Amino acid sequence: MGHRRVRHAAALHQHAHPARGQSRPAQRTHLEIQRLIGRALRAAVDFSKLGERSILIDCDVLQADGGTRTAAITGAWVALALAIQQMRKYEMISQNPLVCQTAAISVGVVGGVAMLDLCYEEDSRADVDMNVVMTAEGEFVELQATAEQRSFPAQHLDEMLRLAKGGIEVLLEAQKTAIQVA
Repeated sequence: MGHRRVRHAAALHQHAHPARGQSRPAQRTHLEIQRLIGRALRAAVDFSKLGERSILIDCDVLQADGGTRTAAITGAWVALALAIQQMRKYEMISQNPLVCQTAAISVGVVGGVAMLDLCYEEDSRADVDMNVVMTAEGEFVELQATAEQRSFPAQHLDEMLRLAKGGIEVLLEAQKTAIQVA
């Protein structure tokens, strides 16, 4: 049996991050973004329904900030859904291999206050930085939380998760709208 997969390419453009060009940290960031997007998209697909096919989703990061990774996941899911829609239209596959809708958002704690969708400035000052990937069913695909200077209490985690769930609900609706108007 051949390979069935959803592949992705994430490119962090050389000057996407204001503080660096193509440094080693930028290359590590590039790989981290690729892996995160891949995990999020693979969680949304039943590969047995895809057949002997690969789908390549290309994500280019033009301006890196706190929400770059999560915006790439949310947009990549839309691209995947549209690609599958076309494959079904042209009878390349008979069943929809998408098992769930997936979106992601960044949250963090800045100055003791939990905040949703941090911009670069807020992200660089954050006490805690967290990426949340969830399905439309409210299940988690991935949680990445990092305390930047010192540990953080469960109360902050609960507040960040509450904010993330609300933000992802808005993103899930935006994804549906994007697919309907495409």
